[in-house]
Amino acid sequence: MQQIEVQVIQGTGTYRELGNKQGRVHRDSKLADNHKVRRKRSMRNYKVNVQKAKEYYERFAPHLWEELEGLAEGLDWSMEDVAHEYSGYQQHWKKSGCSALMQHGYYARNYDYHPKTYEGRFLIWKPTSAYASIGFATRMIGRIDGMNEKGLVVGYHFVNRRREVDGFICCTIARFLLDTCATTDEAITLLEKIPHRHAFNYSIYDSNGHAAIVEASGRGIFVKRGEGMSCTNHFDGLRDENRHHLLESKERLAHLEEHATDTLTALDAFTLFNSSERPIFKSDYHNSAGTIHTAVYIPNELKVIVGIGGNAKPLIFSFGDWLKGMPVHITKIKGNIETTEVFPFK
Repeated sequence: MQQIEVQVIQGTGTYRELGNKQGRVHRDSKLADNHKVRRKRSMRNYKVNVQKAKEYYERFAPHLWEELEGLAEGLDWSMEDVAHEYSGYQQHWKKSGCSALMQHGYYARNYDYHPKTYEGRFLIWKPTSAYASIGFATRMIGRIDGMNEKGLVVGYHFVNRRREVDGFICCTIARFLLDTCATTDEAITLLEKIPHRHAFNYSIYDSNGHAAIVEASGRGIFVKRGEGMSCTNHFDGLRDENRHHLLESKERLAHLEEHATDTLTALDAFTLFNSSERPIFKSDYHNSAGTIHTAVYIPNELKVIVGIGGNAKPLIFSFGDWLKGMPVHITKIKGNIETTEVFPFK
């Protein structure tokens, strides 16, 4: 059993100022040291056309490139190294789990992955020229899941990494959506335009109660819509993109769908996802399938319920109050995770 402490970072300002802040926060951290080691390996595995990446940023998330420039300043890295490691263009992604349920005004999600990739950061972020957002961060500027000030919620679910093509990885795409889209329809439109490097489901929910699951890969897009939806780690429409072993993903989906007609509250949904006794919670951390965090986003209230590890005490953040100028006094989210695998930020 390990106690994990996820850092809560708040920021407002220009993109460049926010990027610089993150760089300064992490410049001398163990996380940055681990990323330097990873960078040496990733330089051998893929190349990044910096100019092309910048052109895509200007098209899909204007000014977000400035956050990368600020990050380079704060980390004291070259822009080429920052673009290679954190732009999300042409990068690799390992397999992961993840389950989501969207209904009754909330979006509930477990992030299931290997501890060695987790960065332990929860950001409450307001660039001056984009929508503010709240959520768990990765690859420095990317988001694992999150909600913006308009009540749009986004998460992703790994499907396959075979036949990768030129394009962006999931966490950067999630950031594009949160920064620039106000509704599910707008998010779908953007997902149809973005070049996708790997095959992922994107689960989307907005303040109007409109849910969607977008199956996306470098070879196509398939959209499913509804008022209440569940999502795991396989495609229903683009079936040729699936891995061969889908039983566990389908079993999780079937269990989620059993609750489609339930009148679960947001806190009930948190317990459903976070209890180690329930089948949605996963503990196979060694094989990139262990639940690291649970998040329940409530768009109409602009609130987030979070927990780290299993059987966590739910912690509630009022994003709406923060947007009105009330600071969040929580600096760390603590939880216990039943694994001996190493977390890189500890």
